Amino acid sequence: MQYVAVACRVVLAVVFVVAAVGKLSGRAAYRDFVSSLRQMRVVPSRWAGPLAGIAVAVEVAVVVLLAVPRDVAAAAGFVLAAGLLAVFAGAIGLSLRRGNTQPCRCFGRSATPLGRHHVIRNVFLIAIAVLGAVAAGSGGAVLLGPALVAALAGLIVGGLVAALDDLLYLFRPTTVQPR
Repeated sequence: MQYVAVACRVVLAVVFVVAAVGKLSGRAAYRDFVSSLRQMRVVPSRWAGPLAGIAVAVEVAVVVLLAVPRDVAAAAGFVLAAGLLAVFAGAIGLSLRRGNTQPCRCFGRSATPLGRHHVIRNVFLIAIAVLGAVAAGSGGAVLLGPALVAALAGLIVGGLVAALDDLLYLFRPTTVQPR
């Protein structure tokens, strides 16, 4: 189970690093994120700035906790990740229920309108966090070779999750305009 924990750590670390870096890559990126929170209309507009700062701080904290080679730190990182992802999924779900599909800028640059796939992505990541928390407490020795394979698998899954909007764009149905 330790290798499952390694893979789960890497999946979530990749996703949260990409999310935090996307939001902090410049003043415009952060400003766009704050603006997207306002446009979601889930919280009062005046709360968007402080909540954006808290969200980014928690994302960074998750990455730090998952990087610490101690099971207790990883467990805390998994729990913190699951909590933040649940808040994100709830906010996106509420926004969608109100008919709002404004882009959330969750990963900074993406201007993809909100959709059910964003909620599904977050629920999937919550499951990864729960699985990781359970697996992190399993103990036992970790061998380098299998741990590297698990980390590589986590890197691939995390990269795919972080690129979900782009992947869906590539594979979306296209319409041909008649001439």
